Amino acid sequence: MKAVRSPIFRFGQLLLGVILILGAPLLAPLPGPAGIFLFAGGMVLVLRNSRWARLKWARLKRRWPRTGHFVDRMMRRQSAMRRHERAKAAKNTPVATGAN
Repeated sequence: MKAVRSPIFRFGQLLLGVILILGAPLLAPLPGPAGIFLFAGGMVLVLRNSRWARLKWARLKRRWPRTGHFVDRMMRRQSAMRRHERAKAAKNTPVATGAN
């Protein structure tokens, strides 16, 4: 069961996500991977709270599937996990050949 969230709360999360994404390049020159984590956190918040961003993300993944798959796995997105499990199950299922 999905809880209905307040539009104000969703907008706040969306705004925080945009701020994190815009702040990531500021931390990139510093030693360590802080900018990457900041960007990933911002992407998660934006993708969870913006239908427009999800549509753009889907188009991007269709154009560059390997990159989209990698980023989804790194962000630990539920949809990526389900696709991975389905692909693994399909790979392990033996294919029945019709012998006449």
